[in-house]
Amino acid sequence: MTKIRIALIGDFNPAVTAHQAIPPAIDIAATANGCDASIEWIPTSRLADDDVQTLLAGFSGIWCVPASPYDSMEGALFAIRYAREHNVPFLGTCGGYQHAVLEYARNVLGLSDADNAETNPDAALPLIAPLVCALIDQAGDIKLAPHSRIAKYYGAVSVNETYRCSYGFAREYVPLFAQSDLVVSAWDDHDDPRAIELRDHSFFIGTAFQPERSALKGETHPLISAFVKAAAHMAA
Repeated sequence: MTKIRIALIGDFNPAVTAHQAIPPAIDIAATANGCDASIEWIPTSRLADDDVQTLLAGFSGIWCVPASPYDSMEGALFAIRYAREHNVPFLGTCGGYQHAVLEYARNVLGLSDADNAETNPDAALPLIAPLVCALIDQAGDIKLAPHSRIAKYYGAVSVNETYRCSYGFAREYVPLFAQSDLVVSAWDDHDDPRAIELRDHSFFIGTAFQPERSALKGETHPLISAFVKAAAHMAA
C-alpha cells in the first residue's frame, strides 16, 4: 500500500468547519485510492520563521487550507511557491486558492503590488477583493472550462459546491494572467472566477469553494480523490 504524507498549510482552529472536514476527506479519498495517508498541520508562522524546503521535503502533497487571514501571509506564500516550483501536488481551497493567485502574480508575473484587500484595504493591486455578496455557507452552481483538468476530475462541466468566503479573485484582474500558465478554469453564474489551475504542473488547483465539506456527509469527492491520487504517484 502506497504511503503518502500531506502537509496542511494553515493555522489549525477546531471551530472551523473546513478544518474539521479536511482530515476525514483525505482519509476517505486515500481509502478509495488504496493509499495510507498521514497528515501534518504546519502553521504559517512556522513557515515564515523556519527553512521551508527542510520543512516540506518528503511531503507528497500540500493543501493550503481555509480560514485566512493567516497568521503569516508570507509563510503561506512560501509553501505555495515550494509546491509550484518543486512540482508537488497542490490543492488550495478558499484562502488557499486566494493565496495561490497572489503567489503566482508576485513571483511569476512580477506583480509585486498584488495583494489581498482583506489584510491591506489600501492595496494598489487588490487581486483578492471583497465579493459583491458574501458567500457564507452558501451553495452555488459552477461552470467548469471544457477540457480543463478540473472538468476531467469531476467528469462534468457544471457542479454545485458550497462556499464560506467574503473575498475572492477579482474578475477585472483575470486578464493579467492571460498569457500565463495559471488559468481560470471555473466561474459562477455571474462569470466571476471560482477556480484556477496551473497547466505545467503535475497537480495544482485552487478553488474558492470548499470540496472538503463532502466528508461531513461521508462522501468521496472527485477533486480530493484526484489530489490524493497525484500525491500517491509522487510518493511511488
